[in-house]
Amino acid sequence: MELLSNMIATIFVAISLVYIWRVLNWAWFRPKKLEKYLRQSGLKGNPYKLLYGDLKELTKSVIEAKSKPINFSDDIAQRLIPFFLNAINKNGISSFVWLGPFPVVLITNPEHVKEIFTKNYVYLKQTHPNPLTKLLVQGLANMEGDKWAKHRKIINPAFHVEKLKHMLPAFYVSCSEMLSKWEEIVPKETSFEIDVWPDLQIMTSEVISRTAFGSSYEEGRTVFELQKEQAEYVIEKGQSIYIPGSRFLPTKRNKRMLEIEKEIQTTIRYIIDKRLREIEGGETSKDDLLGILLESNLKEIELHGRKDFGMTISEVVDECKLFYFAGQETTSVLLVWTMILLCLHPEWQVRAREEVLQVFGNNKPDLEGLNRLKIVTMILYETLRLFPPLPVFGRRTEEEVKLGELNLPAGVLLIIPTILLHYDKERWGEDAKEFKPERFSEGVSNATKGQVSFIPFSWGPRVCIGQNFAMLEAKMALAMILQKFSFELSPSYTHAPFAVVTIHPQYGAPLLMRKL
Repeated sequence: MELLSNMIATIFVAISLVYIWRVLNWAWFRPKKLEKYLRQSGLKGNPYKLLYGDLKELTKSVIEAKSKPINFSDDIAQRLIPFFLNAINKNGISSFVWLGPFPVVLITNPEHVKEIFTKNYVYLKQTHPNPLTKLLVQGLANMEGDKWAKHRKIINPAFHVEKLKHMLPAFYVSCSEMLSKWEEIVPKETSFEIDVWPDLQIMTSEVISRTAFGSSYEEGRTVFELQKEQAEYVIEKGQSIYIPGSRFLPTKRNKRMLEIEKEIQTTIRYIIDKRLREIEGGETSKDDLLGILLESNLKEIELHGRKDFGMTISEVVDECKLFYFAGQETTSVLLVWTMILLCLHPEWQVRAREEVLQVFGNNKPDLEGLNRLKIVTMILYETLRLFPPLPVFGRRTEEEVKLGELNLPAGVLLIIPTILLHYDKERWGEDAKEFKPERFSEGVSNATKGQVSFIPFSWGPRVCIGQNFAMLEAKMALAMILQKFSFELSPSYTHAPFAVVTIHPQYGAPLLMRKL
């Protein structure tokens, strides 16, 4: 009996020592080893601090930046990514910071950016150590290798130009509802203040609900509201250190995040099951994203004769969640900043309206006409440059790599600050901070002189699959708004862009709207 007790005690001690070693390695030895490697590679950064790294300073700088609005002439990067910007100013462009025990190398060289985005099999998508952050979006955005290639192939048909053409009525109806609301509250011959930001969010969520789920878009609204709440929790989790196992703690926040996920899964699965029953009953596939996705998935399974060549229902749910978050967020932020910039530059608002009226008059915009809107397209591109939806992109190294002159060890995070690339005077000229849509008069490649310095939708093989969808929706909405209203900034507008995954106006966008 005593021997058995000694054996159990010995096993317990051995297991404890292994666990303690793993914790110490994760929290101290591994970060210090990576720090030494990075410094030998010529990179500069703060010394590693146990567990927290630079997180306390990073969080403090974000809170401080968020507490003070800025002028239009101020540096937007100082408000969006203050800690990263300060690190670069202090340590140069080859620098690193610490997100807890994880070193982050800041990448601002367009040639390095090009290599990272091109070699998507070497530089993988960044994942947060806290599994709860994955509740917001999974799907194509977070996949790698063969699985990513399979999903991309299945989803591609949904975003083909021919398919997008069938989604224009959903764009039109959703925007018409918003404009009808504005027309009811704006009196004739005088301007009226409207905070357009909530309305643009509702409009773009309606577009996603209709284009993703067709006749089931009412249920889709529930998904949007829940995803919005989930995004706030995920941001909060992303800014704190994840202690392994803490996701299982029954905290109020953890329980709410899991409740939201369950409700979203239930809602989308109900819509999918209903659609699959319709398909089995012989109904033709609908031209909404879900219909095209299910049809493409079934074709892939039939082609190979095996289910594992297609997506599971759970994976279809994840892709639908991604449609919701990425599709709604990208277009709503693009439209709100476009309207704000057109208030600041009324001459461009006039030029855009003249073009829209010349092409459509007061008629319903169609695909051919939308593709001919050169000035509107230039304005949207310049807005995407000045207010890219994502202020940063993240990648990670799985193995030791050489990036240009940089030697990077395995296990390093890479941050590409979109906002710094888009405002770089070396690439864009001394007027980089100014709103000048004429930069894009000859297209993107001419404006960037062939460099990877304009990445609102990422770049390379993993470029955003929905960029044509977002641009077409934005053109339709902007054209319809310009047909009906002129607008200027309200005196109550406060300029305070801040990042909630994408770049939002912190205090909304109150504009003075006038009927035409």
